[in-house]
Amino acid sequence: MSLKNKSILVTGGAGFIGSHLVDGLISHEPERIAVVDNFFLGKRRNLEEAKKRFPALRIYDQDASVKEKVGKIIEKEGTEVVFNLAILPLPASLEKPAWVFTHNNDITLSFCELAREDAFDTLIHFSSSEAYGNSLSGPMDENHPLNGTTPYAASKAACDLLVYSYEQTFGIDASIIRPFNNYGPRQNDGSYAGVIPLTIKRIMNKEPPVIFGDGKQTRDYIYVTDCVDAAIRIYLSKRTRNKVLNIASGKEVRIDHLLKMIADIMGFKGRILHEPDRPADVRRHIANVYLAEDLIDFKPTVELKDGLKKTVAWYLKKESGR
Repeated sequence: MSLKNKSILVTGGAGFIGSHLVDGLISHEPERIAVVDNFFLGKRRNLEEAKKRFPALRIYDQDASVKEKVGKIIEKEGTEVVFNLAILPLPASLEKPAWVFTHNNDITLSFCELAREDAFDTLIHFSSSEAYGNSLSGPMDENHPLNGTTPYAASKAACDLLVYSYEQTFGIDASIIRPFNNYGPRQNDGSYAGVIPLTIKRIMNKEPPVIFGDGKQTRDYIYVTDCVDAAIRIYLSKRTRNKVLNIASGKEVRIDHLLKMIADIMGFKGRILHEPDRPADVRRHIANVYLAEDLIDFKPTVELKDGLKKTVAWYLKKESGR
């Protein structure tokens, strides 16, 4: 398998992980790359460097859930491979649960149907560790029950089952990547931001960091370029078809320890505030990544402390306008 001279479509490609994926794909010398994004969270500036490196990059301002319009883009671009990252985020599901659940499923259904109709060859679908909910016993492998605790998590679990059903019923060529908590440059630091960019931004603004709940919740963090590398390897290996692969560090980090690491890197000496738990917040997340190690020789290359330093440096540079 190769991406050289392929025509690739990335949904959500102007977002955090999506834009890094576009950067990674360019190195594989495809013939075409197109991005479909409705810019709910994505930013055109996230693709500026990619556009310089790959001037033929096409960017479509389009809702990925509208099958007919996305189908026309696929036909126009001669798309062979789709990396589906388009999504409405978890925090939005706490405010508008029905909208997030329905919309996320509609996006996935559009591409399952297009794959069934042979509009393109291969679907690499991005899931989320949130589909698992709380870890029931140690590191979670891909057979862990899907016990998502938010409408967002339920939508991701449903999308995975939808892709699997189309694989089994209609024989579509698809793999599912289930990333745990990604972090790194370009992660959204505005509405619906995650804990790492929020903490960095608060310290930059001379405000105290905030922990929701007791801070003993754990997460499994992976630097975004490690996730992107894994996604590309998943496409390149036919052994991953009809499978779900966890992509994570395999190490759990307490949220209070994470915030202390960021505070130390940024030289923050003040106190950290505590606020009430977020609704349905997951208590423990840690991944078993043995399957990815076996099938795609997966091994993260960026340690958490080094990744946090890179991330902080990027936000500081962004803030300074350099």
